[in-house]
Amino acid sequence: MPLAERVRPTDFESFVGQEELMGPKGLLRKLICNDRIPSMILWGPPGSGKTTAARMIAQTTRSRFVEMGGVTHATADVKRAFEDAWSLLTLTGQRTILFLDEIHRFNKAQQDLFLPYVERGTIVLVGATTENPSFKVNAALLSRCRVFVLERIGEEEMVRILKRAVQVWRGEKGVEDESGGVEGERGAGKEGENGVQGTMTKNNKIDEETKALRQLALVSDGDARNALNILDLALTALSDPTQRLSHEDLRGAFQKSHLLYDRVGEEHYNAISALHKSIRGSDADAALYWLARMLEAGEDPLYVARRLIRCASEDIGLADNQALPLAVSTFQACQFIGMPECEVILAQCVIYLAEARKSVRAYKAYGLVSWGSL
Repeated sequence: MPLAERVRPTDFESFVGQEELMGPKGLLRKLICNDRIPSMILWGPPGSGKTTAARMIAQTTRSRFVEMGGVTHATADVKRAFEDAWSLLTLTGQRTILFLDEIHRFNKAQQDLFLPYVERGTIVLVGATTENPSFKVNAALLSRCRVFVLERIGEEEMVRILKRAVQVWRGEKGVEDESGGVEGERGAGKEGENGVQGTMTKNNKIDEETKALRQLALVSDGDARNALNILDLALTALSDPTQRLSHEDLRGAFQKSHLLYDRVGEEHYNAISALHKSIRGSDADAALYWLARMLEAGEDPLYVARRLIRCASEDIGLADNQALPLAVSTFQACQFIGMPECEVILAQCVIYLAEARKSVRAYKAYGLVSWGSL
């Protein structure tokens, strides 16, 4: 069983992140504890805790819990689940909670099947998706569900998750984890030069492991599952279970930064919007970051170049008449030489646009004229 499954939280105290939903005062936590689960959509990026939240519903509720997947189950499976839920409700009065992971994988016709059963209360639908439900879930079904938004796991929260996973892994190997007792060892004041040096060496290794885990938390992009899978690989590769993890161990398991990106999905539009807003805000560093994030994830450079042309006209406009010709030249250069050589050309254009003076006179003027002519 993967490490991510072995360390999956089974109670609210071990659930890390999503404080507004799953914290002591979180709405979703209260609904789960009171067993008053409404039909809902859990929307969040990969590894943010959607499946874990659903499993906690399964452990807490007195209703029958059925778990299905948008990829692994077909229409016939869903219809069979509806029939079983109706039979159970009429015979015993017990409700059925149907958890559908990756609900966005179901097409419109498949999603329409849920409408009468959700409407009558035959089932309580708990759907999970990484895509914007406004675009991927039917409006009629969405109106009958409450949408809960899960955020990416923060860096400090990710470090806590990774440290706990290391402790669990070492516990399974019969190795005592000493990272929690560092302060006690330092305060004990062991006598003898060798004892002091040994303690300092051990503490340095623990500190090095903590730094390595923090680096993994930083580059995992808020995806706990991905971070745990990388950690699992690095731990498995250790020749000695007592050995402390280092940057080199994790670098070998994680050779390239994992970037949450989808060329046709939600993150596609989030990234290009962030690039545009960074240029508009004259933040060249942020603009370069979003440019690199898109290109390294496989985005079409011509798509980025087209958006830079729009940005040059919309946000720089009359303040710098060289911005638009530069953006057009950048697009043509990307056509000529392609990736990866055009990376620097795009970077040059992005920096120029970000540092250029801004004017939206033409953009606003046309907007007023077009609105008045309608």
